[in-house]
Amino acid sequence: MSTPTPALPEHDNPTVVRLFEAAADAFADKGFHATTTRDIASRAGLSPAGVYVHFASKEDLLFQLSRVGHEAARDALAAAAAQAASPTAALQEVISAFATWHAEQHQVARIVQYEFRHLSPDHQREVLTLRREIDAVVERIITDGVRTGEFAVDDVRATALAALSLVVDVARWYHPGIKRTTPQSIADTYAALALRLVGARED
Repeated sequence: MSTPTPALPEHDNPTVVRLFEAAADAFADKGFHATTTRDIASRAGLSPAGVYVHFASKEDLLFQLSRVGHEAARDALAAAAAQAASPTAALQEVISAFATWHAEQHQVARIVQYEFRHLSPDHQREVLTLRREIDAVVERIITDGVRTGEFAVDDVRATALAALSLVVDVARWYHPGIKRTTPQSIADTYAALALRLVGARED
C-alpha cells in the first residue's frame, strides 16, 4: 500500500495555502459560524483585508478549500486505480490511500466533509459533482471486479457508497493521540474491510 496521498491543502500560491491552513484550523477550533475573517487572517499572519485579496468571503474560502480537497482526492484515487494490476489491487490501493489521507489530514478532512451545509447552493452543487466523480472511481473498480469474477456484488453503487462512507468517517473520530492506531493501520484495516464488502475471493 505505497500509493502517496496528497497533503491538503495544495495551491500554487503560498499565501492561499496559508489561508487554507488557517481557515481549516479556525473552523475546526471554533466552527464555521463562530469563525471570523479576522480570526483566519490572524492565524495566517495577514491583515483582515488580506483574506479578501484571494477570497470573496468566508464562505468562498470554505468552498475553495472543499473544491481543492475533493479534486485532490479524486485525482489521487483515479491515479491509484489506473496503476493497479487488478480490481482487487485497485480497491485496496484506493481505499488505503483515501483512509490514509483522512487520518493524516484529519483536521482538513473534517472541514471538507462535514462543513458542507455552510456552502451556498451553487457551491454545494459543484462539490456534489466532485463527490460523485470520487464515487464513480470506486464504482468502476467494483464493476470491473464483478466482471472479472473477483467480486460478488449485487448493488455496485450502494457497495461503493458503503466503502467510501466508512473511510470518510475516519475524519470524525481520528486524532493522533489514539493509542495503537496509526494512519497505516487504519489504511490496512479499511482496505481489508472494503474487500470483505465486495466479497473478494480469499487467496
